Amino acid sequence: QPQLAESGGGLVQPGGSLRLSCVVSGFSLDYYAIGWFRQAPGKEREGVSCINISGGRIYYADAVKGRFTSYRDKAKNTVYLHMDSLKPEDTAVYYCAADPDDVVSYSSTCALEYEYNSWGKGTQVTVSS
Repeated sequence: QPQLAESGGGLVQPGGSLRLSCVVSGFSLDYYAIGWFRQAPGKEREGVSCINISGGRIYYADAVKGRFTSYRDKAKNTVYLHMDSLKPEDTAVYYCAADPDDVVSYSSTCALEYEYNSWGKGTQVTVSS
């Protein structure tokens, strides 16, 4: 199974931007779709976005559509989540996870949580003035 490591979180003011990175090691990114999730204090983890193996099919949750952009860098074995126009309600720990079945390539949504076989440890994003 691949190992995933998120980075790029931090403290940002409302309206600001951050770019999260998810570096995959142990396996080529060519074999996995990647999902992004977040968990705010006292709330359940929720799906944010997912990107298929080719990078040509990307899904965004309604809460982030138009503000977040996900893309893959094959050479760096890394997936990015670029976040613009950040709001206080975006505050959460953000996780990336690997989907070996590439569900989003043939579905209108991302794989369900249990279908991801590897998870990173998360990176904290705090949006506050």
